[in-house]
Amino acid sequence: MDTVPNLRHLAALAEAGHSGSISSAARSVHLSQSAVTQGLSGIERMLGTELFNRTTSGVFPTAAGRVYLERVERGLAWLKQLEREATGRGGQQGLRRLLTVAQLRALITVVNTGSFSHAANQLGLSQPTVQRAARELETVSGQELFRRSPFGVEPTWRARQMARYANLAFDEIRQGFDEVRSLTGGKLVASLAVGSLPLARTRMVPQAVSRLLQVYPETRVKIVDGPYDEQLHALLHAQIHMIVGALRHPLPSPDIRQEVLFDDPLYIVVRPGHPLLAKRRASARVLSQLDWIAPRERTPARKAFSHFFQREKLTPPEHVIECSSLVAIRSLLRDTDRAALLPARQVEVDVKAGLLAVMPTPLAGTTRAIGITTRNDWKPTAVQARFIELLHDFSTQRD
Repeated sequence: MDTVPNLRHLAALAEAGHSGSISSAARSVHLSQSAVTQGLSGIERMLGTELFNRTTSGVFPTAAGRVYLERVERGLAWLKQLEREATGRGGQQGLRRLLTVAQLRALITVVNTGSFSHAANQLGLSQPTVQRAARELETVSGQELFRRSPFGVEPTWRARQMARYANLAFDEIRQGFDEVRSLTGGKLVASLAVGSLPLARTRMVPQAVSRLLQVYPETRVKIVDGPYDEQLHALLHAQIHMIVGALRHPLPSPDIRQEVLFDDPLYIVVRPGHPLLAKRRASARVLSQLDWIAPRERTPARKAFSHFFQREKLTPPEHVIECSSLVAIRSLLRDTDRAALLPARQVEVDVKAGLLAVMPTPLAGTTRAIGITTRNDWKPTAVQARFIELLHDFSTQRD
């Protein structure tokens, strides 16, 4: 079900909530009173509940109406940001009144795919329909949003910013839909999209999701893995709600906040029977001569790896295999005398099965903060807030 209604109807709903007047709402969005009445009734049918008590002295939000209005106002605030981005110099003021859901959905999908044809396939529409919606948006904004390239279309910087604000607006409105359905349907429903970094995806996130679904089985869950930069982009564009894993310092964006769950050291991991295991403690010089499977560049683990050797006045190993896949790391370690630097918890199942071995003490100075990254402006639903509580429970109940 499409849970993002007509944008002018949403603007009228917000004005009706503020003024208590349908006629005032109609004037604010330049629609007839009957059109606004029909639009609000359509939103109520979609939500399955009344949003206003209608009286002779005006309209007044119900409990569900207040919940939905808060989300709508947050969504409209993002559309105002979009308008500021789009209008620039020579742009058209009052753009929000001209925007349609179809135009913004086309914008988001073309920016994501870099192709009108791929966007059309993803949206289940014809390519001319998507192109028309995108060109209409260029016309009403007075801005060039797409340029032809040898590989399809290249969104301009302004198009990417507008797509981000549109994503954020749509996410607020969808969150409002879930919250109203939870309020009126008798059971909490929500979506939860989690970006999971290596340590978190091994145990912490799966366990928290399993516990969440025991209580809220209607929750739609998506777990996303991949490099941190990709997950940060998804977070800032409201494609995921949070990232769980190693925190970054300094903050890579002023639009995010980080919350520490626990500190986690890194251990040297090798195959069973590796010569290193015969030593109670290996010197930095011995470690510098090993063949390493190293964490990805620019990750906290890779920085810790390099800093360890630099503190000992040694050059960090250069001829390394850079890998973040535990499956690949496991295979490489089992077949060679290479070493890897990993959290002990990430390989505890392999250690118990006799597939890998871990040095008894962590590598000095390699402790990283593990936690939750969210947007500064994010307001979680009750289900999403409960998931964060479960992550905190996990961090305090670790062995």
